[in-house]
Amino acid sequence: MLPRYKRILLKLSGESLMGDKNFGMDSAVLTQYAQDIKHITELGVQVAVVIGGGNIYRGMNEAETGIERAHGDYMGMLATVINGMALQASLEKVGVYTRLLSAIKMEQIAEPYIRRRAIRHLEKGRVVIFGAGTGNPYFTTDTAGSLRAIEIDADVILKGTRVDGIYTADPEKDPSATKFQQITFQECLTRNLRVMDMTAFTLCMENQLPIIVFDMNRPDNLRRVVTGERVGTIVTGGK
Repeated sequence: MLPRYKRILLKLSGESLMGDKNFGMDSAVLTQYAQDIKHITELGVQVAVVIGGGNIYRGMNEAETGIERAHGDYMGMLATVINGMALQASLEKVGVYTRLLSAIKMEQIAEPYIRRRAIRHLEKGRVVIFGAGTGNPYFTTDTAGSLRAIEIDADVILKGTRVDGIYTADPEKDPSATKFQQITFQECLTRNLRVMDMTAFTLCMENQLPIIVFDMNRPDNLRRVVTGERVGTIVTGGK
């Protein structure tokens, strides 16, 4: 089946890499993600990835740790590079060419982020992993994902989570919550549904960049999403 999207940005949380662990990475999860990404590259889809760092470091209360917010955010950015390197290794193990681009210069392990270079890598069929967020404190990796997706002219953001879409309430806490197949940006705002942080969500809304929220931990879901199957929830401008 032909893919519905030519170029996608896959946004993964750092916590998703933990699997059933309480910290760090689960090699089985990394292997599954690598295989799923490989399958869609074989369909001709150009893939960029942004990963969070929450499995290694989460921003903590400054009053408790003594670590100021900006300093802590830089620590989190370094965690995303570690996760990017882990995914890169898993992808290359299954035969996928990759490039890791960092918003913070660290030439020994990653290329510096240059927009034109990133697009060229994608055009050559390489999976591009964006590390270190936006390179600035006070911005989340959701915002980095939205920003990079817009910069590389991606067709869609695929937000891989452990939930199979957007619900009227948290399905893990409210068993009566119902799932949306499709919803508009404005309705998400009206219902106060936290799909992404507000900065990231606004970037997508203003640039009419659709978001699909889906369960990344189900093998083959990624291929189903890019080929147009009704998986997860799509957020659109509603026009």
